[in-house]
Amino acid sequence: MKKEDAVLVVSFGTSYNDSRKKTIEEIEKTIAGHFQGYEFHRAFTSRVIINILKKRDSISIDGVSEAMERLLNQGIKRVLIQPTHVMSGEEFDAMMEEMSPYEASFEAVAVGAPLLTSDEDYERLVRILAEDTKEFDQEGTEIILMGHGTEHAANEVYVRLAAEFKKQGYGRYHVGTVEATPSLEDMKRETDQTGARRVVLQPLMIVAGDHANNDMAGDEEDSWKSVFQADGYEVVCRLKGLGELEGIRRMFVDHAKMAVRSLTLK
Repeated sequence: MKKEDAVLVVSFGTSYNDSRKKTIEEIEKTIAGHFQGYEFHRAFTSRVIINILKKRDSISIDGVSEAMERLLNQGIKRVLIQPTHVMSGEEFDAMMEEMSPYEASFEAVAVGAPLLTSDEDYERLVRILAEDTKEFDQEGTEIILMGHGTEHAANEVYVRLAAEFKKQGYGRYHVGTVEATPSLEDMKRETDQTGARRVVLQPLMIVAGDHANNDMAGDEEDSWKSVFQADGYEVVCRLKGLGELEGIRRMFVDHAKMAVRSLTLK
């Protein structure tokens, strides 16, 4: 029997194939496994990455508009879109903008929430990350999570997440960004005040891609690793994307399950 429902998982994308397999593809598999009666599709929001993958690896990945067009042509009637974005920032807005012209062509379209949306999301993420890094949570070590950062109002998620760590009693955790605030300088100031001599750096991004490999863990003198090392810190870099954590994948499934209720109500 022909499927009339589809789930479309939308990610920013990455040109790091190994990390994509461990993160985006694992999230996709987890979501697809929970929606087995649905046609499964993937889309990326980064045109740059779509073009790199096509040219370099002959891998074709749809943008959001192409994916919606494809679903329409397949006779799909109801679409569940689950983004793998951390927040409702620029990429989420771009996804919504690309999707909206197609919305009226379907019986129903539901969109799941990004990773950090509700108060419960922040509470869950702190528990998941604290569990993942618990071997480092000890006297003399500070744990720094490096987010992307944005000029979008959604940038407040980083300060809010840092506050949630403190609220749950995790005083050695810090949340910074590559491209906004809190900055590397802010992270340095916070850790200098603790007297710790070791820092653990880990990306607060779905994929451990370009920012994690270069801005965080690269050998250039302005990388986060180099800046801390130059000041005498022992630095541990964990190149682990959020998508590698089962708890994170579970959060996306829960967001999709919540969104699908609005499809079934229509």
